[in-house]
Amino acid sequence: VQLVESGGGLVQPGGSLRLSCAASGSIFRIESMGWYRQAPGKQRELVAVATGGDLRNYADSVKGRFTFSRDNAKNTTYLQMNSLEPEDTAVYYCTADLKLPRNTRITYRYWGQGTQVTVSS
Repeated sequence: VQLVESGGGLVQPGGSLRLSCAASGSIFRIESMGWYRQAPGKQRELVAVATGGDLRNYADSVKGRFTFSRDNAKNTTYLQMNSLEPEDTAVYYCTADLKLPRNTRITYRYWGQGTQVTVSS
């Protein structure tokens, strides 16, 4: 199973970026997908998560600015980030909690490799 992220980069304050994450491989079912971020010198923190029931949770710091969406048919998740601030600068990681065909009783968490988002003028 692989999670491949794309869409990071350098953007000015107030700008927008859209991150994508595609899960591939032998997957029985994806239970939830989400995004975390880690800024230099800080702990990794949750940005947004969506369960199979389409329930979304956002960190307070991004509410109203970031929008998380999922395309279940493509095993892909998106993070639309608007009104970006320098404090949003971090490496963003995609996660997926999923079940594999070889043992559907266990849920595994997979991480993407991370994509850098830098907000600076």
